[in-house]
Order: sequence, then C-alpha cells, then structure tokens
Amino acid sequence: MPRALPSTALVLSLVLGATVAACQGCRTPPAVTAEEDAASAQPTLRLYLLSTVAGAIEPCGCTKDQLGGVDHLAAFLRAESAAAPSSLVLGAGPMLFGEPTLRPEEVTQQSWKAETLAAAAKELGLVAWAPGLNDWAAGGEALTKYVSTAGSALLAGNVEGVPGVTSVVVREVSGVKVGIIGVAEPRDRAGKLPDGITTKPALDAMKAGVLEAKKQGARVLVGLAAIPRGDALRLADAIPELAVLVLGKPQETDHNNDAPKPPMRVGSTLVVETSNHLQTVGVVDLYVRARDAEVLSFADASGIERAEELVVLAGRIRDLETRIQSWEKGGKVKAEDLAARKADLEKLRAEKAKLEEPMPSPKGSFFRYKLVEVREKLGIEPAMATKLVDYYKRVNEHNRTAFADRKPAAAPAGKASFIGIEACTVCHDEERKVFDGTAHAKAYETLEKDFKEFNLDCVSCHVTGYDKPGGSTVTFVDKLKDVQCEECHGPGSLHAKKPDAKGLIILKPDPQSCVSQCHHPPHVENFDPVAKMDLVLGPGHGK
Repeated sequence: MPRALPSTALVLSLVLGATVAACQGCRTPPAVTAEEDAASAQPTLRLYLLSTVAGAIEPCGCTKDQLGGVDHLAAFLRAESAAAPSSLVLGAGPMLFGEPTLRPEEVTQQSWKAETLAAAAKELGLVAWAPGLNDWAAGGEALTKYVSTAGSALLAGNVEGVPGVTSVVVREVSGVKVGIIGVAEPRDRAGKLPDGITTKPALDAMKAGVLEAKKQGARVLVGLAAIPRGDALRLADAIPELAVLVLGKPQETDHNNDAPKPPMRVGSTLVVETSNHLQTVGVVDLYVRARDAEVLSFADASGIERAEELVVLAGRIRDLETRIQSWEKGGKVKAEDLAARKADLEKLRAEKAKLEEPMPSPKGSFFRYKLVEVREKLGIEPAMATKLVDYYKRVNEHNRTAFADRKPAAAPAGKASFIGIEACTVCHDEERKVFDGTAHAKAYETLEKDFKEFNLDCVSCHVTGYDKPGGSTVTFVDKLKDVQCEECHGPGSLHAKKPDAKGLIILKPDPQSCVSQCHHPPHVENFDPVAKMDLVLGPGHGK
C-alpha cells in the first residue's frame, strides 16, 4: 500500500539493555580513561541483527511513518557504513514468506515476493540466517534457489535433508575471526516438519558448531536460533562461550506486528530478538580489546538494567505519535489539548534520550547495543526502491491477465447485489458530494499510481464488496473502485428497487465494521473507529 514520502531526519533508535537472566562472575570492569574511551568510538565489528522478517518487504497500511521496509533498512546500512565499516548482517526465523502455506492463487505472487526479498537480502549483505517453517512454503527446491539468490548461508546444523544447509560459517572481520552457528526447529503447530526433513537436538548441534568454529580459529562466537524462545534461553545458558545469540520464531502464522522485546544477558551471552516484519534492526557493536583470549567475552557498556524502562518508553512514544497523527488529521481535538499532548511527547522523548546516553567504556572487550526502528525517516536507498517497483509491476501485469476472467459469485436469489456509487448517486446526490471529499474516494487511485491495483495483498481494502457475492474481485472492479457507499451500508440493489422499504440497507453502520474489515493492525495503529467515522460524515450524510 502507498506510503508517505520520507523526510530527512535523525534516526530514531532505542538503546536497550535488559534484566540479567544469569550473571555468574559478571562483575563490572573498571572504566577506562577519557582518552581510551575516545579511541573506542569505532567498533571492531558491528552486527546488524534481524528476527522473523517473514516476507515483509515493506509495511502495508495507511498509518503515517509505519515501521518496516527493505528500502529504509538499506538506506540506514549505507548511512552507517562510515561509522562501522566492518559489519555483518545476520538473521533468525522465517525470512521469505509470511505464512507457512500458500493458497493456490497466491503461489506466483508470493514466490516472486520471496525472490525479491532474497535479492534484497543480497544487497543488504545478509551473511547467514537460521530458517523457520515459512521458508519451506514453496518447497525445498525453491528454498535452495532463494538461498542462492541471497548469496547467504542457511544455518541449521540440527536439520537434515536440506541441500546446501550448513551449521557453521566463519568470517574474518577487522582481523578477528567470527564463528556463526545456526539451529532451527521448523515445525508446524502439530509438530510436523516439512517433507523430507528431520532434526536432531538443537543443543547438541550448537555445541558441535561451536567446536567446529573454534577449530577454524573463531574467537567471537555468534549463535542464530529459530527455535522456541524458552529452548533458546536454555541453549544460551548451556553454552556460555556464545557472545551473542540471535533469536527468531520457528514459524510465523499471521501478519500482526510484534512489540519489541528487550535484550537479555544470560551469563555472558547477549540474547537479542528484534521485532518481526523488519520493524526494527538490532545493532551490536563489539569492541575487541583482549587479543590473547582464545574465545572472547564482552562486558556490557549499554546499561542492560535500563532495558525494560526503555521498552516501555518507546511504546508510549509510538502510541502517542500515532494518536497525535490521527488527531491532527481528524481536526476534532482542541488546539490547546493537541499542544499539550505534543508537549507530553517531547518530555517522553527527552526522558528516553537521557536513558540512552552511553556509559563509559569498561576495560577489556565490551559491547554496545541499540535497537533501531526502521522508519521512513531513515531515507530510501534508490536501488532497493527500484527492486520493489519492479516487483509490483511484474505482479500487476501477471495478475491482470491471470485473474482477468475471475468474476464474483452471483448473489443468491432474493439477496442484494452491489450496484456501485453511480447508481446510489441518482437518489443521494448530497451524500455523494460528501464522499467525493474523503480519502475513500481516492482509495483505488493510490494503488494505481504504485502499480498495486491487481496485487492480492492490497486490492481488497481499496474496492467495494471484494470477494463477496455480487461484488468485486481483483480485476472485476469497474463499478466498485474505491471504498464506496455499499462497503458500509451493504449491497444496494434491493434498496434501489424499493427505496422506501425498511431493512434493505444499513442506515447507520457500526463503526466497528471498519476495524473488522480493513482498519486493524498491522495496517493501522491506534484506530478510533468512532472518531474516524465522523470524518466521512457531512451535510445530508449523517449531519
């Protein structure tokens, strides 16, 4: 769905820590001098971490400045390259598809989206990811093709039966060898694995991977785990040599956006799980100071005890931002009340900024962690934006032809059909004038300008009577483009024939109907259906 043009602004990020899950022997080292601290401005290695991307190439919805988008993430990585020239991009959990299974009519479109996401992963520099069940949605052969396109390693040392899967990747960065070890448990809710796949205990595979990485000279060990969270935390506790453990879901089964999870410290291991659907990226800066240790351990210079407070603050800020956007658009909130809420927002931002102030660098090797929200404000990377446009054009042309003959089922005998706004206007001219001044009147146009009018992910919320008897389909929309009268009032054929008869049309639609059909997460945040309903009313139409 279309999004507002991004503006140039500072990156809004969350510097998060966490509560200590276990910290045997984790005493805080003494602080270094100011001169030493200045020398540590550039990390030895930066890790960009992603969890459960699950087919999300960009956000879908009508909220201003939504989270997500590979084009925004790419812009962020490019902008940060000077500050952290030595970096690795890693992921855990389903990456390619939003659902574990594909409906037959969606196979082509969703496969092309996965192809686009794999190509984007290559541009982002994804080194490796631990897969989730969704990655097998198009079959094992297709997964192998996507892995090749991404140019990254599929790390799942405990999974057998997947061509090309491996357990360990070792990369040398800034003179330090980094061992990356992955495990996965791609089961559905019934416990079934993809055809031809078997798994071994994840803990045994991770331990074996650590030994192999050390044999290859790795001194920084990073784990990727697409397994249940509880199992992953026990894994971290059992393998204290891991400097960082990145978590992802074993599977993703809906399109809702998850709230951020604070990182945890399990012993000396930093455990990170970012928000799904590319809403956030975890950034771990590793500063290597101990050159003599076989396997490096990193002290915390982030202030993990502040994690929970920062997560709560971030949620309050996001909530207030979206509410203010809604109030500004609605124009129903008093100016002084709106100003007061904006002042509250600035206070929250200042409070968060104070908590985000960096701690002094400790002696020895240490890490700093932050969670960056992937927003429009990060900018747009042109090459990545072109990939998205190419994908939408390709899908549009395919679906235009593939679904050209798909018409809606006829309404049952005696039941109403959809007749379109022109037929309604014959008797409701005043109401039509009100409608023409609303965003609903341009809903289909917003798809057309972005090559999305035949996109199965988008069209249903931009037309009237989609997939309903006597309504519209992905291509059969001639009379029913935009969110017209009948989307709220119901099909009008019987009412048009007998306008004075009662019960043939919904006179006062329930505002909640907006929520049930389109205006719900992740398409929109903090949606107030009663307040929003008022925006489509006017003289002769509810007023």
